[in-house]
Amino acid sequence: MHILFVADPLETFKIYKDSTFAMMRSAQAKGHRISACEPQDMHWISGEKVTARVRDILLTGNESAWFDETQSRRAELASFDAIVMRKDPPFDSEYFYSTHLLEQAEREGAKVYNKPASLRDHPEKLAVMEFAQYTPPTLVTRSAQDIRDFHAKHQDIILKPLDGMGGMGIFRVGPDGMNLGSIIETLNLGGAQSVMVQKYLPEIVKGDKRVLIIGGQPVPYCLARIPQGNEVRGNLAAGGKGVAQPLEAEDRAIAEQVGAKLAPRGLLLIGLDVIGHSITEINVTSPTCFQEIEQQAGFKVADMFVEALEKAVAGAA
Repeated sequence: MHILFVADPLETFKIYKDSTFAMMRSAQAKGHRISACEPQDMHWISGEKVTARVRDILLTGNESAWFDETQSRRAELASFDAIVMRKDPPFDSEYFYSTHLLEQAEREGAKVYNKPASLRDHPEKLAVMEFAQYTPPTLVTRSAQDIRDFHAKHQDIILKPLDGMGGMGIFRVGPDGMNLGSIIETLNLGGAQSVMVQKYLPEIVKGDKRVLIIGGQPVPYCLARIPQGNEVRGNLAAGGKGVAQPLEAEDRAIAEQVGAKLAPRGLLLIGLDVIGHSITEINVTSPTCFQEIEQQAGFKVADMFVEALEKAVAGAA
């Protein structure tokens, strides 16, 4: 196959931990060709097909200069066997527009993973609404009073913006309500912006587990991201410590239920955030933790992904 990765600039990759790099490495090892572009490289003119300025690359195995660019060219997106959308959040207007360009490419014959329409339909905080039976008590609102009422009921809560990533903008408010008013003002901007509020789960001390689902099947290991020091966030970007561990039976059962429902919608790769046995978020844009799991547990997540991609493309042919 010839695979196009739509991603952040190659020069910004931290290849020792980057999951997109792991996908590329596995794909090349299996004999596939690799190209890359950024969302802003995509281009459409009426009467023509969606194209992009793409970079054909070869991975070198050298950490300091990890790829060779063999050619830079403009190509129709539909000319690739598979397109893997791996642009990191935020899911802003430009990301939204990119999904529409990719969806037009689909109409022209491209095979895109994750499916652009499903990326739009499953925002990473709000996607949990479909699986409320597995979530902690959760509120989504613009109302400051609703948030105060939720705090009065649950006493210890987590507040976060709907468009955050990597733990950005997450606050914990305990029973004393310290700074609740100023946190509400910061997050909901006087009622202009929606906020997600969840009951604090003390199981976070054992880690915010990243459970990966590939082709509808749970990866047999997860990465528990454990908060350090006085930090409430387990996100690796916020300083959490990642510990790979076998997937517990209850988490596997939950992941199988989620995968069975979401994979048929074109979501080849899903990342659940699980605290205790409760889903707090469902990540579909660019789930990570491939390399941490492989380095610690020896399970090659990227190989599982590429094999699922091969199967998906063959099934769509």
